[in-house]
Amino acid sequence: MIRISRPAGALLSLGLAAAALAGCSEAATSGGSSDAGACDPADVQLVGQVRNESNPYEASWLDGGDAFAESVDLEQQRLTYDGDSTKQQEQIRQLLAGDTECLVMNVLPNGDADTTPIVEGAEQAGAYLVTQWNKPAELSPLDYDYWISHITYDGVDSGQQIGDALAEAIGGSGGIIALQGVLDTAAAKDRFAGLEASLEANPDMKLLDDQTANFSRDEALAVTKTLLAKHGNDIKGIWAANDDMALGALQALEQAGRAGDVAVVGIDAVPDALTAIENGEMTATVSSDGPWQGGVGLAIGYCVATGELEMEDIADEDRAFYAEQFLINDENVADFATPETDSADFECDNVFNRAVGPLS
Repeated sequence: MIRISRPAGALLSLGLAAAALAGCSEAATSGGSSDAGACDPADVQLVGQVRNESNPYEASWLDGGDAFAESVDLEQQRLTYDGDSTKQQEQIRQLLAGDTECLVMNVLPNGDADTTPIVEGAEQAGAYLVTQWNKPAELSPLDYDYWISHITYDGVDSGQQIGDALAEAIGGSGGIIALQGVLDTAAAKDRFAGLEASLEANPDMKLLDDQTANFSRDEALAVTKTLLAKHGNDIKGIWAANDDMALGALQALEQAGRAGDVAVVGIDAVPDALTAIENGEMTATVSSDGPWQGGVGLAIGYCVATGELEMEDIADEDRAFYAEQFLINDENVADFATPETDSADFECDNVFNRAVGPLS
């Protein structure tokens, strides 16, 4: 796996359950599996699905999936859906209409509302599923047999961390603007809640405006231009819910002749953001290690599909968990800047090693 180096639910509806039971014998011949953990490693199909590869974080996720696949002599099918929920669901439907007996999917649902149909479709087809980032709060892998795990990060914590870093960078007072992500996602909601907590802890820092830029660099460039024209020199800092938007904000600042004049923070620790921190152009980011996410999601599914990891042996707290994350600034950016390979992260005994607690 390539990763950034670091320092020393709801129950299935009765109708769906009845349909699954009624089609049990048919599923056994059309793709559904009734024998979890019975797959020959060579028969496992690996699929990674994210919004797009223009986002460097999501591209690194798929690269991590490729690294894991190569480590077990398989290939990952890379799928992208361009942030289009309808396209995502159609891709999933096509996958589940085929041979699903040893299918392993590592999926980034476009929004919270997109997770339920993906989970229920995988359950009915007998496809092994790991989801990341987005799901309704009441939807739990513990209520399913094939939804192995849901991985996310404490967005409130990361949003507050970069908010506090921004407050420090502007001397504890002054106006800031916020670039929000896709609003129907837990990540966007939680990160903004973290900013609100930071604002409460730093009462002299004033939120002048907040708008969504949908986790997109191009949208962030356009939104930041508009907000710079609206608020002018009152803007001392820019809080962005991911690095791609932070980098778009940096472009807007450069075009406005204000590069280096406004502190900018983001989340994801993508290479361009790390370079910007090294160069003093950006203040801070938080690492969620996309390559690890892309690899470990497939590794968890592979381990269960092949029987190296038994579902009953997975602790409840590892069925939906927060993973480890790190604040990165000019003091420690060098510790995160050099990629390294660590296939040990994907060994079946280690796939939950970065879990830091169950979802609350």
